[in-house]
Amino acid sequence: MLLAKRSVLVVDPLEETQEVLRAALERRGVRILGASRRQQALELAREHHPDLIVLDLECDSAGSAAAGVAIESLAGDTPLVMLGSARGQRPLPAGQIVAKPYHYAPLIRKIEELLDAARRPATTEGRATR
Repeated sequence: MLLAKRSVLVVDPLEETQEVLRAALERRGVRILGASRRQQALELAREHHPDLIVLDLECDSAGSAAAGVAIESLAGDTPLVMLGSARGQRPLPAGQIVAKPYHYAPLIRKIEELLDAARRPATTEGRATR
């Protein structure tokens, strides 16, 4: 069975973060969408419906809190990994906030775990649901 290519939207003002995640995850068959500003991310999320969103909480922190809230709302059931401090953010399931400073390897593992978990609901006890 051929599975559709998974996609991750990385919202981070640092080009380095986007490139490291792109290099690591594209080798694993994951398509990366990158945005350095939340408004751009919001547009990409609406257009491409990524399987997971990685959001740096410091991205555009000075003036676009509304865009951040919109991304979180748009995410809905889409897994959301937030990079930074969880203070002042809505509660998230454990493990979806990655504190700074972080190392890329554990972040990549967390992204892969969430992508894999998002695929599992399509089956029940080894049988595909209809």
